[in-house]
Amino acid sequence: MGTGNVVFVGAGPGAADLLTLRAAAAIARADIVVWAASLVHPDVLAHARADAEIVDSSQLPMEGVLPLYERAARDGLTVARVHSGDPALWGAVGEQIAECERLGLAVEIVPGVSAFSALAAAERLELTVPEVNQSVILTRLEGGKTPMPAGESVREFAAHGSTMAIFLSAARSKQLQDELLAGGYPAETPVIVGYQVSWPDELIVRCTVGTLEETTKQHKLWKHTLFLVGRGLDAHGTRSHLYHPGHFHGFRRADRVARRALKGASQ
Repeated sequence: MGTGNVVFVGAGPGAADLLTLRAAAAIARADIVVWAASLVHPDVLAHARADAEIVDSSQLPMEGVLPLYERAARDGLTVARVHSGDPALWGAVGEQIAECERLGLAVEIVPGVSAFSALAAAERLELTVPEVNQSVILTRLEGGKTPMPAGESVREFAAHGSTMAIFLSAARSKQLQDELLAGGYPAETPVIVGYQVSWPDELIVRCTVGTLEETTKQHKLWKHTLFLVGRGLDAHGTRSHLYHPGHFHGFRRADRVARRALKGASQ
């Protein structure tokens, strides 16, 4: 048996120049590049070797990809398994890693830029706004192809009032809106809807929880769409203590006057 390996590569949300240097290098050294044409921008393949075998997995179940892993194990090949976004989020890498380990393949994961980060960047947003919200919940609407565990419904998460990034839910926009409202978000809570973020046909629109369904249907969005939800999306005027002159850490001393003012403001 050879000493083949599989590298799960995060391709980011779409634009090829959002690949990390490590991701581009992993694709460049691969003998076989497996990518999903339905999810990954074709410009990503520009990093592949001219003699690399390119396999579109968009119409293949995992069983259709396994023969490639088996060949890599037998012949000592490198496979770049290119996933959209970040492989750690809804990438189904766990079951693939189990098969790789069974075959004796070495495994590496290269993280990628997630769509929620790309959407926040496109809108020039900080998602953890000081004194407004310091948590971001990544989730999807229950009732899809894969069951949600107990206690992880959108309604239950909405009760926290934190910023939420909701994936894989545009096709059921009415249910999503109903769940967010039932969980406690006021109807006027800001929402940012991002379709194909960083792709040439990117569409980003703003609405509220109360108009989420209407907006989604108006633009005929049902896939490749992400929702950011939370009052922090419109928050301004707060300041982090991190760069305040009264804050100190191992590399910077605090200004004494500013330190007293900062401590007084926090009491």
